Amino acid sequence: MDKQIVTTPNAPSAIGPYSQAVKTGLVVFLSGQIGLDPATQQLISDDFAPQVRQAFRNLDAVARAAGGTLAHAVKLTLFLTDLSKFGQANEIMSELVPKPYPARSTVGVASLPRGAQFEVEAILVL
Repeated sequence: MDKQIVTTPNAPSAIGPYSQAVKTGLVVFLSGQIGLDPATQQLISDDFAPQVRQAFRNLDAVARAAGGTLAHAVKLTLFLTDLSKFGQANEIMSELVPKPYPARSTVGVASLPRGAQFEVEAILVL
């Protein structure tokens, strides 16, 4: 299996023993992104919406480093610490991810790294 590790300084560096993404053939598996500012490695805001927007910017930066964009996403997984913000996450995603939308799962979780309220991961096909 041909396995290429994808990294970019335009997204936060990994905060654990994992890669930003792994590319194998035309398929790219992107690790989860939270709303960290790549320059400071700190959350962009304590507010939900800015965290969601930054997480998608980070995801897109990794997608671009792998040779794609969010338009190549075939599967997204969203993680929210407060499912009452599901509608807000949908609205922001619909602005940032082009149609036709990928398959998606949304999961409510008790907590996320660094106290984030939102995380998104993706699978791309280039």
